[in-house]
Amino acid sequence: MSKLDTSTAGFERKPPWIRVKSPTSPSYNETRKLMRGLNLNTVCEEAACPNIGECWSQKHATVMILGDICTRACAFCNVATGKPRPVDPDEPGNLAEMAEVSGLKHMVITSVDRDDLADGGAEQFAKCISALRARAPATSIEVLTPDFRQKEGALEVVIGAGPDVFNHNLETVPRLYPEIRPGARYFQSLKLLDKAKDLDPDIFTKSGVMVGLGEGDEELGQVMDDLRSARVDFLTVGQYLRPTKNHAPVRRYVSPDEFKELGNMSLRKGFLKVSATPLTRSSFHADDGFQELRAARAKG
Repeated sequence: MSKLDTSTAGFERKPPWIRVKSPTSPSYNETRKLMRGLNLNTVCEEAACPNIGECWSQKHATVMILGDICTRACAFCNVATGKPRPVDPDEPGNLAEMAEVSGLKHMVITSVDRDDLADGGAEQFAKCISALRARAPATSIEVLTPDFRQKEGALEVVIGAGPDVFNHNLETVPRLYPEIRPGARYFQSLKLLDKAKDLDPDIFTKSGVMVGLGEGDEELGQVMDDLRSARVDFLTVGQYLRPTKNHAPVRRYVSPDEFKELGNMSLRKGFLKVSATPLTRSSFHADDGFQELRAARAKG
């Protein structure tokens, strides 16, 4: 993989491999209507995900719990920052109803950062998992959590509820944290992922990074090594896309061939499952190969 060229800082025109069609399928429209009726937020919409049409058409969805206002202001994220509203007690039931009615195959439960809550929102994650297990037992569950920084016992609550996959994204290389993810700490995130394995050695763990923010090749390789040292099983690597002009600029668009190289390198480092493409997002095709891996692990 060649050295990263940052000379295109501020370049906004997307290359042809980034463009996607607008979502128009009946399944997409049905899912959107159901989400609205149950007052559910989705990171698919809040983060302007380019894969929303494909995922919703295939009965995959990422629901964002704990409201749509975040207590942090990351330079890459399109979710609003401010004072969040109170936690909705009906949210777990509504989420489970959506999964049951739509026949959802795989659900990713994520959230805004809720630094205002004593447990960072961990109990709401647990309630949502329990509600899903009761009403939609065939739906596999992945949680994509905040870092629960300074929230003692929060991770234990989430892992204790029994999700199939525990996901927490590193997002970028440690050098760029002060600029891109100022409210977080790189090694705190690594520690969270590693501790999840201590709490449940059988759980699949996952993380994701964006490229195109100004990171270097060696830095990316080190992040992968750090994740493997933390016993992380799954990895996603995708192109950063600038939501608005107020967000961090795209420093480079990484080519599909370079993504293929990143994916091959990730597999050589020992990840069980890797998605590395320009349009990869943390929850894109989240259950691809997952059922096979789970069945293989169950057989020993």
